[in-house]
Amino acid sequence: MSWTVDEQAELTATQAVSEIRAGRLSASEYVATLLARAEALSNLNALIVLDVEGALAAAHRIDSPGAAERGWLPLAGLPIVVKDNINTRGLSTSAGTPALEGFAPARHAPSVQRLVDAGAIVLGKANMHELAFGITSTNLSPHAGPVRNPYDPARIPGGSSGGTAAAIAARIAPAGLGTDTGGSTRIPAALCGVAGLRPSVGDGGTARRYHDPHAVVPISHTRDTVGPMARTVADVALLDGVITGHGPLASAPLANLRIGLPTPLWDGLERAVDDVARGALAKLQAAGVTFVPVAMPELLALDERVSRPLALHEPLAGLRDWLAANHAPVRSVDEIAARIASPDVRAIYDAILADDAGRDYETALTVWRPRLQQLYAQTFASAGLDALLFPTTRLVAVPIDDMNGSSRVSIDGGAPLDEMDAYLRNTDPASNAGIPGLSLPAGLAHGRLPVGLELDGPLGGDRRLLAIGIAFERILGPLPGPAL
Repeated sequence: MSWTVDEQAELTATQAVSEIRAGRLSASEYVATLLARAEALSNLNALIVLDVEGALAAAHRIDSPGAAERGWLPLAGLPIVVKDNINTRGLSTSAGTPALEGFAPARHAPSVQRLVDAGAIVLGKANMHELAFGITSTNLSPHAGPVRNPYDPARIPGGSSGGTAAAIAARIAPAGLGTDTGGSTRIPAALCGVAGLRPSVGDGGTARRYHDPHAVVPISHTRDTVGPMARTVADVALLDGVITGHGPLASAPLANLRIGLPTPLWDGLERAVDDVARGALAKLQAAGVTFVPVAMPELLALDERVSRPLALHEPLAGLRDWLAANHAPVRSVDEIAARIASPDVRAIYDAILADDAGRDYETALTVWRPRLQQLYAQTFASAGLDALLFPTTRLVAVPIDDMNGSSRVSIDGGAPLDEMDAYLRNTDPASNAGIPGLSLPAGLAHGRLPVGLELDGPLGGDRRLLAIGIAFERILGPLPGPAL
């Protein structure tokens, strides 16, 4: 079969792997098509590094006559992009910050290595919010630049994994890896119309689903995790199955699902977001899903008591450890901070270096976080819920600004809100509780801007959550691609 360039770009990850394994599509042709697309769409700033030579060489190995393993490799020839704060052997891992520009680690992060061992091909490193400390991906580092939303290049793609989401939405790659601390896979997934998973982390021990020690430029060891992203939940499940060794996953039956609707996360939404989300609920309810309103009145207050101390106290020691473990040319957090290019991130690092949140850290970790985790566990158990469902973000993507550190947004003309707080409100609680969260496309607001729905599940319930997501996306249908 002969595939046109446009047909290749529209292949999902699952479809592409199937065609390559069956010999109906060559990995070399497919990779070449996507590399050319990346170069043609470079104005989106989705990628910091494009590894043309390495990707084509890897594709040739998949296609070579002696590559008998092609038929059984679960990701044979699948091109992916990897967020620039995740270690990749021989490819720059700069976290989008000037002090680390050009630094190439000696080893892949374990999550990357498992994908590569399964036949995936790294096209390049995805752009991001500098040092992952933001939700817009408006990066002012000279080697990065602001990432642009493929659905409207004048708007943000979300962050901090904005480059991964933008590349996937723009059909530069069918799938990739981001990271998530407070919402960094799910927010850009929602704003760019793709799917993104935050795996279970728990307290960072045996409950942690992905184990990438010292392999991600860190913010918070308590909350950081790598997370797969793709255009469909089925493709996210494909990557998750390879990383964890769990293999393929079937869709969950809809008939007996009980899904909670947490009141605090449905309040204060942009009208256009609420309309799309309610329309999606109606479709799911008609398909047999039972929705149960749940109050959770303490949710946002508990989250606020946990979030800031963890986010501002843990980066200092974590970044020092990452620099030492990876033999980075920069050995001092002070040196990295001094060269930060984005004013909003510089202001955050001023607070980190002053350790303004240190006095509240132990209480947040030992008192408020366990209470938040208990609230979630009790809510799932007492209402007999399979998952919670709510809009991933309160508002659609806003226009890009200069990120001067005091950006404000307004929802339907209401009082100005801090931009980061507005976008993090719905994603942050699950991050602090360590439970899994999945964002999937719900529809288009104003007929052109993506809206996401988030499913949160009990700790360790990642595969069940993905199975529900696969079932939901079959009802809701795919979004049309951006007009590029």
